[in-house]
Amino acid sequence: MTAALPDLPEDFLAAFPAVRSEIRIGYARVSTRGQSLDRQIDALTTAGCRKIFADKKSGKNAQRPELAACHAFLSAGDTLVVPELARYGRSLHDRIAMVGDLRRREVGFTSLHEQLDTTTPGGRLVFHVFAALAEFIRELIVAGTHEGLAAAKARGRTVVDADLLKAARDLLPDPERSVTSIAKLLGFSVGTLYNHIPDLQELRSGQHTMTPIKKA
Repeated sequence: MTAALPDLPEDFLAAFPAVRSEIRIGYARVSTRGQSLDRQIDALTTAGCRKIFADKKSGKNAQRPELAACHAFLSAGDTLVVPELARYGRSLHDRIAMVGDLRRREVGFTSLHEQLDTTTPGGRLVFHVFAALAEFIRELIVAGTHEGLAAAKARGRTVVDADLLKAARDLLPDPERSVTSIAKLLGFSVGTLYNHIPDLQELRSGQHTMTPIKKA
């Protein structure tokens, strides 16, 4: 069973915010301190943002204080504006989850590069296509994991092979799955996960850099 995306209203084309304040708040991000935020800030200013929050953090780093401050600052009726979707969240699922949270708070969302605006019917439709795609991808990951386990059992294999390690790496960045539940799904202990995936903590925090998987 996959971790659920945010609950969304049955009428996904219904307008939100229901009453707009016309206040637009911007959020910008670059991944290193050496990069300039000027281009993003100029774009957000041109888009009419009266206040802009900016992080100099990797999108893979969940600790983004300015994003947290931005979310806290937003009020019902406001619209959050980002230069592009990649500046907002580290994955498609994360972006959808955050926009879903904004919707529940009656806050709109606009991404300038993708011309995605959830305050319009077309923008809301695109958002729900993204949500369906994210859920589909997650279902494929879990289905592939179960198929790999079934094949390993059919071969009588008890060692942790490359396929199972890949499945674990696919699942570990998901904040809604505990390490214990992932180990149980794959059929081995938590200790085995830590022994075979030395960068497990980095994967959990989303700060992973790809390393080769050794064949069993």
